[in-house]
Amino acid sequence: MTGFARRFNAIFGADMAGPLTALTAVLVIMGLASPHFLTAATFGSVAFQLPELGVLTLAMLVPILTGGLNLAITFTANIAGLTLAWTLQTHGGADAGPGAFLIGSCLALIVGALSGLVMGLVIAFTRAHPILVSLSMMIFLRGLGEFLTRGGDISGFPAFIAPIGHGSVLGIPVPLLILVACVIASHVLLSRTRLGFSTYMIGSNIESARYSGINTRKVLVLVYMLSGIMAAVAGIIMLARFNSVRVGHGESYLLITVLACFLGGINPFGGFGRVLPVFVALVVLQLLSSGLNLLGANQHLTTAVWGILLIIVMVMRWASSTFTGKTK
Repeated sequence: MTGFARRFNAIFGADMAGPLTALTAVLVIMGLASPHFLTAATFGSVAFQLPELGVLTLAMLVPILTGGLNLAITFTANIAGLTLAWTLQTHGGADAGPGAFLIGSCLALIVGALSGLVMGLVIAFTRAHPILVSLSMMIFLRGLGEFLTRGGDISGFPAFIAPIGHGSVLGIPVPLLILVACVIASHVLLSRTRLGFSTYMIGSNIESARYSGINTRKVLVLVYMLSGIMAAVAGIIMLARFNSVRVGHGESYLLITVLACFLGGINPFGGFGRVLPVFVALVVLQLLSSGLNLLGANQHLTTAVWGILLIIVMVMRWASSTFTGKTK
């Protein structure tokens, strides 16, 4: 058993044990519980529902690695989506051309980056707690969005936008391709760049990172800007998927993104974690939700099961670390 565990860790990494075990358990249990679970329809549904939640989770992941948090990701996504929607409305609404969409998307990404920039500057230079800063930004963005839209929504977009939310390329959903691209980019950023190294260093010990010559303020600002940009990407996907934008879209995703990060082995205090296990954890959560829906379960039960799953994985991680520690 010890030999198998060592080989597994060498191939996949120790942090993959929990997510892969949970994935196997969900596939087996739900497959036995419902004859309609292990079908192309289920996996196709998951492939279309996963991307916006996945990109938002990546937006949450990077700040957590620094020991922080970004509670404003969903409302950053909403404001970014509203920015794109207003740009399209200004250029003809349903008759707007690709140029307007490109300009609007760039403006949406800039809005996301500005949201992260403000949070990063406040956190880096005042040392205010990231929870308080991001909570303040969340309240501001929600209030601003409600004021500008008067609680309503914006719809009526060009038809060529729909494939971004519902289209496929060679049978693979376009939003899933966008998510995979974001996962790869995040993995490369965190594992192959100086910014990624500095992010882990700050999460491990910010004072030690500062004494090591790392410009911790610059890194924190960049981290929250990247988080805001990633949230803006999610906002663009949601606009295309729902064909409308309003303040509050995806609000329920916030806590799920935190859950996915922890299920994926991210240290809640920062300094440790990888993108791939988080991606697997996202698939587990979406498959679990789809399976419970097939069984006719209430959404509140799904939330309760997510909480139990998190506790189980935490216990398994503790048991794994204790076992491997004793065998060394």
